[in-house]
Amino acid sequence: MKKFLSVLLALAMIFSLTVTVSADETKGEMDGYVVVLHTNDVHGAISGYAKVAALKKAYEAEGAYVLLMDAGDFCQGDPTVSVSQGKTAVELMNMAGYDVTTLGNHEFDYGYDNLVNLSKEAKFPIVAANVLYQGKVAFNANQIFTTPSGVKIGVFGLETPETATKAHPAKIKGVTILGDKSMFDCAQAQVDSLKADGCDYIICLGHLGIDKESLGNRSTDLLNVVDGIDVFIDGHSHSTMKDIAEVTDKDGKVNGTLLTSTGTKLANVGVVTISPKGKVTAMSAPTEGMTAEDKDVAARAAAIQKEIDDDYGTVFAKTKVELDGVKANVRTHETNLGDLITDALVWGAGKNGTKVDAAVTNGGGIRATIKKGDITKKDINTVLPFGNTLSIVKVTGAELLEALEASTYCTPDSIGGFPQVSGIVYTIDGTKSYDAGDVYEGSTYHAPKTIRRVTIQSVGGKAFNLRTVYTIATNDFLAAGGDTYYAFKTASVNYDLGIPMDEVVMDYVKTELKGVVSAEDYGEAGDRITIIKGLPFTDVDPSAAYYSAVKYCYENSIFKGVTDTMFMPNNTITRGQMVTVLWRMNGSPEPKNANPFGDVAATSPFVKAIAWAAENKLTNGVTATTFAPAQAISRQQFLTILYRYAQFMGYDVSVGEDTNILSFEDVGEVGEYAIPAMQWAVGSGVLAAEKTLTPRAAAPRCNVAEFLANFCQKVIPAAEMMPKAACFSDEKHILIPPKSRRDFISAALFFVPAHRPALSCGD
Repeated sequence: MKKFLSVLLALAMIFSLTVTVSADETKGEMDGYVVVLHTNDVHGAISGYAKVAALKKAYEAEGAYVLLMDAGDFCQGDPTVSVSQGKTAVELMNMAGYDVTTLGNHEFDYGYDNLVNLSKEAKFPIVAANVLYQGKVAFNANQIFTTPSGVKIGVFGLETPETATKAHPAKIKGVTILGDKSMFDCAQAQVDSLKADGCDYIICLGHLGIDKESLGNRSTDLLNVVDGIDVFIDGHSHSTMKDIAEVTDKDGKVNGTLLTSTGTKLANVGVVTISPKGKVTAMSAPTEGMTAEDKDVAARAAAIQKEIDDDYGTVFAKTKVELDGVKANVRTHETNLGDLITDALVWGAGKNGTKVDAAVTNGGGIRATIKKGDITKKDINTVLPFGNTLSIVKVTGAELLEALEASTYCTPDSIGGFPQVSGIVYTIDGTKSYDAGDVYEGSTYHAPKTIRRVTIQSVGGKAFNLRTVYTIATNDFLAAGGDTYYAFKTASVNYDLGIPMDEVVMDYVKTELKGVVSAEDYGEAGDRITIIKGLPFTDVDPSAAYYSAVKYCYENSIFKGVTDTMFMPNNTITRGQMVTVLWRMNGSPEPKNANPFGDVAATSPFVKAIAWAAENKLTNGVTATTFAPAQAISRQQFLTILYRYAQFMGYDVSVGEDTNILSFEDVGEVGEYAIPAMQWAVGSGVLAAEKTLTPRAAAPRCNVAEFLANFCQKVIPAAEMMPKAACFSDEKHILIPPKSRRDFISAALFFVPAHRPALSCGD
């Protein structure tokens, strides 16, 4: 195989860095290859289409059969596409040579009829097998492409069922989007049909995502049920390949299907390659490094941008602070931009003759940050691109409480419905689970069976009352029951003032704030929302005996999870990991002596830590010449090393000298070497045991959390747990303050399980 097909030169071609490869030199080197270029969640980043077009032509010039696909949300996100209600996006996608797309939920923002008109202007088919209109597939279920060599590639599309609540209900009348089992059955039927049609490869072009908020309708949920999909190209959650790696196996697959996604706003282009021998690979190519552009596409994108800039670029105000509209923030907690927008809604309602008690808007409706400096109409339109209008609902306190409970059901995890508020002070208890009841009518969200997570302290400056009727300013999307706000849809009074939200916000800033957003007014988020954070780990039950220890270690950055959502309490750690933690806590000093253990290679990530531990008598090894670094550490081994470490640090270990451990049923199983350590551990409270010590059992991660939490709280002198300057030296007794101590422990990757040595604490 010629060098062009090597990874490095392929990347050089894609990125157009310092290597230039002429068409004559490389012509035909990808003959027989199928290359699927894909994008998702472009959201108005139109300048990138010129690079996408050039990349497609580059691969075609090398002889590859190229398909260009998009996984939805191309019509909304920036005035360059939202002002035209998606027409400019379709125009540029036509020019770039897109071959097929599916729909995202934001394609429905301007109504079903508008989407039908866009589909007529598109020179590419739209596939969405689970989108029905009046009971029939609304667009195309699938599309089959045949290469010159006769390879058949079947592509079918899936749209997120969340569109039912993420699009304005009035704009999708007659539209049904199959979800859950119905969607899974639909997908399997598409696979079976395409196989029957002789397709060699099947690609699902989906807009499902992997967010926890979408549980039950995610791409990963579907792939664990549906068989026969070769590649699933995903959108909706704005996931990068790094994010995808967290939910797939080492080969990037779920149940045998390759899963891929490119983030958002054309930061990357996805590249799926099918070799002549049938090997399927996926990568993500950053567009930042690409220099080649299609001149025609670039020129048209620039012209569209100029039209918007000329119309929307006028400065009307200034902000002395950055107004936080970061997706991860507005969907998880209060932000200063959320405060400003909801304050504007309260003000706007009053200006137009309706006095309200409070305002609520969904964090998912806030789409961008406003940087410090000038504010333009384009800035506001980018933040609020949906064309939503100011609406009024009257709800009881009970209905308001239900709305807040439902719209924060997964907080502190991200959710589009997260309530940014004005005039409401409320608390979310993230340590309590959501008590899910029935699914709201026409929704994918569950109503709360009971209210257990949210408490409202006040509304409109007065103590909250369940029976009081409150007048709430909101947007027309929530008033119609969008996201999780079914309680607003059924409100006793519900009407639309018809004033665009972006105009309300601009008017508020110009009039009420005198054209200046000050640090005094919006320098920081207020104190409207309090979140009591529990653990993010789905496998740590709050009723578990070790819960408080895991919580202490997590909150103090002492001990993390294996993933963001999995702690794996029953997994063990290795002997090598244990001593490496202690070594790094002491600043990773160079050992004075050579490693004495024959089973610890010079290239081992643990070698310096083990040598250091041995010379400082923290461990003697399994034998004089054997350490067994990959062996799961037992409870008595762990506690013995921790005991010796306490001595090494100069901590008081005398509390255990007279401890009687003879009363424990299994005291006879304690190794002679470990008796002093076990006495100390029991006497100091590091080991909390009642009848048994279980000394020879492997130490699971839940035990490790308990030992470390108790060690920090009961053994380390209080003075050392107070913030102070770090004192690192070559002296034996190094005093490490808590932040530094925790940083070292975290740096050791102590959370990594023993069965993943490549990511061990020695790396």
